[in-house]
Amino acid sequence: MKDIADISATMTELGKRARAAAAQLAFASAEAKRAALIGAADAVWARREEIIAANARDLEFGRDKGLSPAMMDRLMLDEARIQGIVDGLRTVAEQGDPVGEILAEWDMPSGLHIQRVRTPLGVIGVIYESRPNVTADAGALCLKSGNAVILRGGSESFHSSGAIHACLVEGLRAANLPEDAIQLVPTRDRAAVSELLTMTDYVDVIVPRGGKGLVGLVQREARVPVFAHLEGIVHIYIDKAADPEKALRVVLNAKTRRTGICGAAECLLIHKDIADGLGADLVRALIEAGVEVRAEGLSGSLPATEADWGKEHLDMIISARVVEDVDAAIAHIRHYGSNHTDCVITEDDAVAARFFERLDSAILMHNASTQFADGGEFGMGAEIGIATGKMHARGPVGAAQLTSFKYLVRGNGTTRA
Repeated sequence: MKDIADISATMTELGKRARAAAAQLAFASAEAKRAALIGAADAVWARREEIIAANARDLEFGRDKGLSPAMMDRLMLDEARIQGIVDGLRTVAEQGDPVGEILAEWDMPSGLHIQRVRTPLGVIGVIYESRPNVTADAGALCLKSGNAVILRGGSESFHSSGAIHACLVEGLRAANLPEDAIQLVPTRDRAAVSELLTMTDYVDVIVPRGGKGLVGLVQREARVPVFAHLEGIVHIYIDKAADPEKALRVVLNAKTRRTGICGAAECLLIHKDIADGLGADLVRALIEAGVEVRAEGLSGSLPATEADWGKEHLDMIISARVVEDVDAAIAHIRHYGSNHTDCVITEDDAVAARFFERLDSAILMHNASTQFADGGEFGMGAEIGIATGKMHARGPVGAAQLTSFKYLVRGNGTTRA
């Protein structure tokens, strides 16, 4: 890692180069962008041993820093996960190009023909923690949508992110696109984050992807608009009309498949009528799977406390509570949730409809694992994050969500009376 004496000057230079690259990307051909992503995918696979070696350095750094097992899992790359990065790059490459897509068009009595078409946002700053695959996901989606991007990865993933970034640049170079289209902040110094958040002359939007501390910092300090990706306080409500087999399968997958991702279940709400039956079975199955269940109204590993509600554990821990009915579950989620992802398990369509209608999380699920809260699983190839706000982008942010629009108005010597 090189020592940077003047963080402000370094970040300004990144901003200038990104702005210049964005001007070229705005009209880059779909074929060139596809070629850059295919080239990047080929480079990632060809250089996988180098990436894994870089990741080993990051894992050592993480162990020294005392990262939890779940956070170490987020950080770790092996050949299978690198194959996933390659697959994600190829999927984004093969998707349709959103830039220039006609969203609507109409004719006016005045003789004007009007079209609303997708256009890039410009320069995007992405700030993320731990997960080095975000380097590839964010770089790919920004490029696909015609945006330049400045990536600031977490200090834990510094070497892994650098190795992946080099592959993205290799793809840009081979496709004759500006290498400055995807830049990586070359320092762990947190002062670089503060600079990025205030670079209104060069950056059009910031996307934070990380824990509550990171997102809170960004929202407090940013002068650039923000697509907020808040913590995933994910709830599953088990209704009295739940199918027991489906409930067991979904809950175990939602909690234990990967505990460190934002779609992992963090709180189980169980209808009072099934607390002693299916509820007890669910708690027992979770405990047998190695999950610590902090429970209220149920016999769990530990009694729940107020601090357990509204908490993103990101570990083999889940909070559980008995509730009166679906309305009580909705009230709990409204009070303690983060508007990220919430799920109902029921065979009663009216209950599912009420849950969908009366909650406003970015993603609502019925009888499906919350681990599907992922842009790749939504057919987007990858995601830059899951936006929990209500402005512009919401839910998984893929290439299409990284665009704005403009109006193209055509006349024939048309004048206004």
